[in-house]
Amino acid sequence: MTRRPTNPLIGREDPQLGLFDTPDQERPGEETRAEALESLASRLPPRLRFGTSSWTFPGWAGLVYHKRYPSQRAFLRESLAEYAAHPLMRTVGIDRSYYAPIPEEDLSLYARQLPEGFRCAMKVWQKVSTPAFPKHPRYGADAGKRNPSFLDPVLFFEEVYEPVSRAFASAMGPWVLEVPPTPSALDPSWFATQLGRFLGAVPDTFPFAVELRDRRLMTPQYAAVLEQHDASHVFNYWSRMPSIAEQARVSGLLRGSVCVVRLLLPPGTKYAELKDAYAPFDRIVEPQPAMRSEVKRLVQEALAREMEVYVLVNNKAEGSSPLTVRALGELLAR
Repeated sequence: MTRRPTNPLIGREDPQLGLFDTPDQERPGEETRAEALESLASRLPPRLRFGTSSWTFPGWAGLVYHKRYPSQRAFLRESLAEYAAHPLMRTVGIDRSYYAPIPEEDLSLYARQLPEGFRCAMKVWQKVSTPAFPKHPRYGADAGKRNPSFLDPVLFFEEVYEPVSRAFASAMGPWVLEVPPTPSALDPSWFATQLGRFLGAVPDTFPFAVELRDRRLMTPQYAAVLEQHDASHVFNYWSRMPSIAEQARVSGLLRGSVCVVRLLLPPGTKYAELKDAYAPFDRIVEPQPAMRSEVKRLVQEALAREMEVYVLVNNKAEGSSPLTVRALGELLAR
């Protein structure tokens, strides 16, 4: 019996390959699928940017990726170019920057792979965006403790902003400042004050979008700070936040030069559970029609206000980011 590669992208072995037996040859219907995607992309507004939370998923073979890569390392380093060639993908989230600043060499590598006009949404390093470190072993002695560098503009400028401005400015869209939940509740007024000081002290070369993971911080004072500094609220679909429709009803949140939407986890679900259940992320497992409808209304309102709109989809939203992007594109193109 002939043994077949596990992953058509990197050529390992697996008796179940089927569709990808001949990845270097033209497959039946592939040109038709490509033409359909091009047609759909042409019907979407130019200020609307669809993308995914990250791009390094071998399970997207046939959906996004069609090339062979000599190794997993090569796929991780080189696949961004193929991702950016997908007709519907005009942005991507860079999550890696949340865990540590990205070296300039890697930022330059990313920038070289991206076409003119492509824009990325990059997370701010957690040492700047986290009020207190989670109680997790990976944080060592800092686990569960207050973060003294929370919203430190000097740390942000030196460790985050400067490398990006030197090596990645041509592909940079909004910063995503994700503020995760804390072991003890933050005072909303204190948070809004600190956020205002931070936004007032950092360069405004690239827009800021603030993602809250605690609904109690979504106050009128928070909205006023965003408006004062032309920053944006991230409308997130996340397990413990209000729905996108509820967030959109909060006065003052749909403002700024950009509208950022991040579709992450359905209500009441956990990341690890869905990761195991949905892998390898090549199909829609649990469609979320209410989420899609709410995103459509929000995007239409933001476009009516002449905002540039970024919609970033995680695999855990429905099972497969590229397929959710296509479904949303079809909904908005009608």
